[in-house]
Amino acid sequence: MTLEDTDDSRTSPSDDYLKRRALRRGSAGWLLLTGLGVGYVVSGDFSGWNIGLAKGGFGGLAIATLLMGVMYACLVFALAELSAILPAAGGGYGFARRALGTWGGFLTGTAILIEYILAPAAISIFIGDYVESLGLFGLESGWPVYLACFVVFIGIHLWGVGEALRFSLIVTAIAVAALLIFAVGAFTEFRGGGLDDIPVTDAFGANAWLPFGLLGIWAAFPFGMWFFLGVEGVPLAAEEAKDPVRSMPRALSLSMFILVVLAVVTFFASTGVRGSAAIQDAGNPLVVALQGDGGPTALSRFVNYAGLAGLVASFFSLIYAGSRQLFALSRAGYLPRFLSLTSRRKSPYLGLLIPGAIGFALAAGTGNGARMLNIAVFGATISYALMALSHIVLRRREPDLPRPYRTPGGVLTSSVAFVLALSALVATFLVDKDAAFIALGVYVVALAYFAFYSRHRLVANAPEEEFAALAAAEAELERN
Repeated sequence: MTLEDTDDSRTSPSDDYLKRRALRRGSAGWLLLTGLGVGYVVSGDFSGWNIGLAKGGFGGLAIATLLMGVMYACLVFALAELSAILPAAGGGYGFARRALGTWGGFLTGTAILIEYILAPAAISIFIGDYVESLGLFGLESGWPVYLACFVVFIGIHLWGVGEALRFSLIVTAIAVAALLIFAVGAFTEFRGGGLDDIPVTDAFGANAWLPFGLLGIWAAFPFGMWFFLGVEGVPLAAEEAKDPVRSMPRALSLSMFILVVLAVVTFFASTGVRGSAAIQDAGNPLVVALQGDGGPTALSRFVNYAGLAGLVASFFSLIYAGSRQLFALSRAGYLPRFLSLTSRRKSPYLGLLIPGAIGFALAAGTGNGARMLNIAVFGATISYALMALSHIVLRRREPDLPRPYRTPGGVLTSSVAFVLALSALVATFLVDKDAAFIALGVYVVALAYFAFYSRHRLVANAPEEEFAALAAAEAELERN
């Protein structure tokens, strides 16, 4: 069963249409793709996750992080198989388009766009806060800093994808090295007694390890996600990858392994050196953990600067992911087609500039990074559920489809990801109901646009549409 549109009014533009919407192929090998996957996420190790301590305590956040880690691992294995089947820029939209039809593709693509447009806007605000706290050039957090972020880093993307991914790899490597150095320094002062120092409430099932009770575990889900949020965007680079059938599964698996290691050492080192209560509300928990009640140290200053590098890495990488998802949806006609035009350097310039303008406007207009990240998490959880469902449907409906890479555990693996993604979606309402309803409102508007306009103007010879059409034709032949 699919969510296919029965009104097939697709068009087949000339070959020139796709030539003007071509990406630079072969620009990224497995190393750059791995750097991209880690870069999407690494800022989450420096800030944000610790707020989960205020929702679930050490035990609650630890369990939430474990469950969300399982969700992401299962999802990454499923995506590795799907990206080997369909190595196109559509990523999640392309997978869902094949499995769930045009409606499923649009639902997934829109959810991914919500994540990748809102998250960079939020991170630009955090970059501003870091710049101000470090006293860099005497700047204060505000719209000039946000604008500089978007202008400089979008400019690098416009220069070319190879240059952009190499820059991302360098900045990401600096941030990862800083996390490991932080962990070494923090573990020398580790004290286990501070892990459960948050006061116990009278919530059901509350104890020293779960001060907010069993419900606190669920409420901490979105913050456990921050150790991994974004890694699922690696398949969006498929059209620009070298040998995507082999490099994509390798990069996804290696990225996830690195992120798990970083999550474990960051979580335990931060809480163990100073206690959970001290960092639960901190904007820069790693720095607070190192400084304690004293002044800045050489290591805390280094980590503070490295935190800025981590934010830049994620900001830069998420801009890339958002532009590629917008490019794919536009090229196929789900969004206005002019958004997928590419420059002489094969960069989707409008796909970079327009989301960048929206992100800057949101950052400058609201200044509420936490709210925007919560909206991004809402979109992310919807896309995870639909991508996992796509894997399940394709395994059931097309068992003989050539699969250069097969997900360990098969449908069971993607089913675990599906159930946990739905649980995380519900948890977003526990954390920030306003953010969840704002995201839902954006979703409704986008769906109305698709229902009344763009579904009648899809491009039949876009890669993801051709792939789905071929599958439909083969199914028709089998029925006859």
